[in-house]
Amino acid sequence: SDLQKQEERGELLQPLIFVLLVLCSILLYFKVSLMDPGFVKPEEEEGEDKGQGVVIPQLPGDIKLRRCGYCLVKQPMRAKHCQQCQHCVRRYDHHCPWLENCVGERNHPLFIVYLSVQLVVLLWGGHVAWSGLYFEQSREWLQHNIFLLVSFLLILIFTIVVLLLLVSHLYLISCNTTTWEFMSHHRISYLRQSELENPFDQGIILNLWRFFC
Repeated sequence: SDLQKQEERGELLQPLIFVLLVLCSILLYFKVSLMDPGFVKPEEEEGEDKGQGVVIPQLPGDIKLRRCGYCLVKQPMRAKHCQQCQHCVRRYDHHCPWLENCVGERNHPLFIVYLSVQLVVLLWGGHVAWSGLYFEQSREWLQHNIFLLVSFLLILIFTIVVLLLLVSHLYLISCNTTTWEFMSHHRISYLRQSELENPFDQGIILNLWRFFC
């Protein structure tokens, strides 16, 4: 049959890989959106003061950890209360409206993997949509290709958004800072009192290693 011939020529391999990438992207979306991003729990307060100086030796020793005014837990360094989630989140980066969840200490690496897979799917889908277009200046051509043209334009927009998001996150990770710290540097006490602009930065290689590994 034609299907068997296509399989023998390897023509079914690419569509199969594309479908698997789409499924992987969907699974990663649900995983990142449903998992605990690193909520601070009241029973974890003991020992929070220990290790702060070890992890961040460049910070002044007189910085005191504060209690959250909303959920009343003692916030670890780099944690922030999220109004949408109603929890304090460790190494808070941002609250993602597309995921309806925070991006924090536990799910931030998986969030980067999700963006990477999503970018590959969008680039592949954009290539397929573009290859199916052949341009003619006629109304009949537009009627037959309007759906494909709109699909390509939407894919292009989402590709640019995901690419910019991924690049910005990789840059911040390489500096060992978060979106919240980058945007609100002047309002965060432990950053204002530090002698260094970024006391967490330990070099690009070590920053990436500690984040992903």
